[in-house]
Amino acid sequence: MFERKYLSVLEERIKEKKNLIQVITGPRQSGKTTLASQLTEKITIGFNFVSADAIPSSSLGWIEQQWEVARIKMKSSDSKSFLLIIDEIQKIHNWSEQVKKEWDKDRKNKIDLKIILLGSSTLLIDKGLSESLTGRFELIKLPHWSLSEMYEAFGFAPEQFVYFGGYPGAADFINDEKRWSDYIHNSIIDTTISKDILQLTTIQKPALLKNLFELACIYNGQILSYTKILGQLTDAGNTTTLTHYQDLLNQVWFISGLQKFSGSKIKTKSSSPKWLAYNTSLLSVYAKENFIETTKDPEILGRRVEQAVGSHLLNLSRLQNFRINYWRDGNFEVDFILQKNKKVIAIEVKTGRIKFHTGLEEFRKKYKPFKTILISDDALSWKEFLKLNVIELFDE
Repeated sequence: MFERKYLSVLEERIKEKKNLIQVITGPRQSGKTTLASQLTEKITIGFNFVSADAIPSSSLGWIEQQWEVARIKMKSSDSKSFLLIIDEIQKIHNWSEQVKKEWDKDRKNKIDLKIILLGSSTLLIDKGLSESLTGRFELIKLPHWSLSEMYEAFGFAPEQFVYFGGYPGAADFINDEKRWSDYIHNSIIDTTISKDILQLTTIQKPALLKNLFELACIYNGQILSYTKILGQLTDAGNTTTLTHYQDLLNQVWFISGLQKFSGSKIKTKSSSPKWLAYNTSLLSVYAKENFIETTKDPEILGRRVEQAVGSHLLNLSRLQNFRINYWRDGNFEVDFILQKNKKVIAIEVKTGRIKFHTGLEEFRKKYKPFKTILISDDALSWKEFLKLNVIELFDE
């Protein structure tokens, strides 16, 4: 079975003497439960793996019960340490306060009970961590699967990854696009919006949120203001509401609105967003062209390649803490501007044999970035770039 690199990270943290709660979050279908299951096959200490998926949210004593079971098993096995894994932790009401109570009790009694919490709702997990568990946890973010991972696990070619994206659960359906599309709609899009947003936050206009998501997918890679978006929507709203909804869609790893780079934070925040998806499969289910039509048309494929590079950067930005913007000045434009500390990297994505780009050159003259990178068949190809560890670009 394919193992993501995060497994070794988690395994090392469980072995460490410094004992903190390990919290694993990320988009739906990113392999959080599988990762924890694989961990149980590698560790030498005892464990208890439970899920709150079917437990009523009002069951306030459930977490305490599972904690006590783990303590009993640890004591009966005469072990110095034990592992408790709780999946779908966010489904229990006031979960973070209950975890804090039991965790602090173990620290007081010097019980080495190691804890892993899995959560499919980034919104609720983040809220619980900030409110109750400050200083008691480490966060492991599982992003969408990369090209390298989809190739190793399922043999995906680069063009297949650009179109079908990085959802492992959908990989077996790509030869039947209707079935694949239904899976993405039903198991990913509808489930995330209904369970991770609508049930956990106050949304006054759910139809507007869904409509915004669909339009952001259709206009992905384009710079489109909230005012222009409003003109396309079937439900009434305002720019403040749309900005809030876009932020929620970003938190659940769906859609982000990149802001314009200008060297001024004030101007950046007031710019029209460039819409970008975390996973290209979210775009393909709304596209007019199927996989074959996409790969045969150089213009369409070029657009989809740019989107795939953007998705790759977007996922890594949340793991490696760098910012992404776009840049436009008159007729000059650069696809992506990366910022980490004081280092700025400009990236332009092209397919075909291109050796020079005027937008990159103009940006270089104006801002003197740390690096400018042209992705093309005459430079660094997009297939090579999608396999890079982007954070290394900031190295000297």
